[in-house]
Order: sequence, then structure tokens, then C-alpha cells
Amino acid sequence: MKLTALFDDFFHSEKSSGLVLMGCTVASLVLANSAWQGGYLAFWDYPVFDHSVSHWVNDGLMAIFFLLVGLELEREVYIGELSTLQQALLPVVAALGGMLVPAGLHFAINYGTPTQAGAGIPMATDIAFALAVLSLLGSRVPVSLKIFLTALAVIDDLGAILVIAIFYTGSLAWTNLLIALGVFGVLLILNRWKVRNLIPYLIGGIVMWYFMLHSGIHATIAGVLLAFAIPFGNGDEKSTSYILQRFLHKPVAFFILPVFALANTAVTLPADWIHSLVEANSLGIFVGLVAGKPLGISIFSYVSSLVKLTRLPEDLSMGQIIGAGFLGGIGFTMSIFITLLAFDEPRFISESKIVILLSSVLAGIAGFSLLKLFLPDATKRSAKR
Repeated sequence: MKLTALFDDFFHSEKSSGLVLMGCTVASLVLANSAWQGGYLAFWDYPVFDHSVSHWVNDGLMAIFFLLVGLELEREVYIGELSTLQQALLPVVAALGGMLVPAGLHFAINYGTPTQAGAGIPMATDIAFALAVLSLLGSRVPVSLKIFLTALAVIDDLGAILVIAIFYTGSLAWTNLLIALGVFGVLLILNRWKVRNLIPYLIGGIVMWYFMLHSGIHATIAGVLLAFAIPFGNGDEKSTSYILQRFLHKPVAFFILPVFALANTAVTLPADWIHSLVEANSLGIFVGLVAGKPLGISIFSYVSSLVKLTRLPEDLSMGQIIGAGFLGGIGFTMSIFITLLAFDEPRFISESKIVILLSSVLAGIAGFSLLKLFLPDATKRSAKR
């Protein structure tokens, strides 16, 4: 099986981005708990046009991230690893288990409490971090595992987007929402008319983002809608979608996501932060990411293959699926993002970020260790060929 050039570029940019994200996360935590704490935190809270810098990062820059996610998802659906039912079903079923089980565990632990709304937090997988950990195993990783984890994470992101749109939307401003949807409709018409120039789509996307921002639905949804309005054509290197996706990879991987990490891991650790780890919300997030993710992904994958609904690739074992399931527990970017939508109370937000970071680290270590155990040596894989 050969990787397409765009998938190969995506995989390598994401794994490199994951390493940069790790560095930014450590740097941000150190600065937020150092002698420079005051100035560092004040920077992210500094008002710019009636919103803080961190707000612009989360509602503005992250819309571009979601545009890239939408373009990647569109490509996978049309001509990629999700283009046929047989190819798509395994990561789809696995992702479904990886969303339902963690959310169910968090909800069960937090039912009837003020933190019940955090059930969506452990549902998501951070593509960049997960692929960065996978890349540490080098040539031992089979192509099918790379594709499985990437497709799983992309579908996870789609699930997170739907969760945000359905469950984390405040009161709606219908006029603004209808205008945003109207702009989306116009962009779809341009697509239908085979308008290939990017400029009208980007201008329409900015207008749609503005009205979505003031509609009550999170503005990042505009990024996903714009992605599916941009012409895909046959998906070759001359297609509008390909050109934009290729252009966005590096800025998203090496600027937008690192800035998001810096802005959202500026967490001051209180003296009693360890005690907060045993509170219901923290337990729900921890259990959801570290146990719920691998359980949901592996059980749904195993049962679906057992009943012949899906089929495991020949070079992919259940042990490797379990290892990938633990990597799916690296929630980071999307988990923090949903945290900001789920809670208004600063204490809950801070505690959630701390346990997300701890859980993601533990899930990453567990996934790496299991895959190192279950993946054959590169020499053995070469000998089998």
C-alpha cells in the first residue's frame, strides 16, 4: 500500500507539529508558574477590539484550523481512506466507540453535578500529538496503522465539531445565523457554477465567520462549512481544495496550533491542585481519556470485525488497535477547546486543563509502550515481504 503525496505531507507535518506542541505546552506551563507569571497571563488577557488575545486565538485562528480539518475530511470522503464503505467503516466504528464510551463514563461520574456539561471533553483526539507519538516508533509502524489512526482522529474531530454545534451552542441570534447560512448557500452555488477562484470563497468565508460569531453557534463551525463549499474537482494538484489544503498545512501546524497551545496551557497551578484530581470532573476526564478511549476504540473494532461488519487490515493486530486506542486518549487541543465551551467557571476550566494534560501524557506513554511491544521490528517486517 502506498501513501499519497498529500497524506505523506500531512502525516509528517502533523507529527512535527506535535513535537512543537509539546515544547510550547511545557514552555507555557513553566512561564505561567514562574516569576514572569503576571506579565505572561496579562498578555493573553489583553483586550483587542473588545475581546482578549486568547479569545481571538480560540474563535479566530482556530476557525482556520477547522477549515483545514474540513478540507482533510472532504478529501478522505471523496478519494481517500474514507471513500469506500469497506475502508471507512473500521475507523468510523472505532471513532464512534472512542467518543461514546468516554462521554458515557464522564457523564456517569458527573451526573447531576455542575460539571455534567463536561461530558464532551474526553471525546476528542488530538491529531498532531497522536501522530507525533506514533512517529517516534519510526519504520516499525505499518502504513495501515498510520491511516487507521489518522482517519480515526479526523472522524473524532468531525464528532467533536457536531458536539460543539449541538450541545455547546448558547442562545441563538437567528438573524445572524440565517445570514451566515445564506452566505454558505451562495458559496455552494459558486461551487455548482464551477467557480474555481479562491478569492470569493475566502471573502465569503470571512463574512460567514463574522455572522456565525454573533449567532450563538461557535464561529469555528464556519471553517468546516467553508471547507465543503470550496471546489474539490477531481482532487488533483490543480484543484482549488488541494491548493488551499497544501498551503494551510504549515501555518496551521507550526503557528496556529502552537499559539493555541501557548494561550490555553497558561495554567497557574494552585497549591492544592493535586487534590482537585479526585473531584468528579477530573475523574471523569481522566477515566474517559485514559480508559474510555482505548476501551471504546478496541471493543467497537473487535466486535464489529467479529460480526463481519468491518475487516482488520492483514498487517494490523488487535494489540496494535489497543495501542492506537491509547493514543486516541491524547485529547489536548480539542479537549481543551471543548472545556472552554463547556464551563464558565475559571476553577473548572483550570482544573480541566490540568487533568487533560496529565491524562494525555499518560495515554501517550501507554500507547507508545504497547505499540512498541506489539509492533514487529522493521527487519522482521522487511523479511516478511
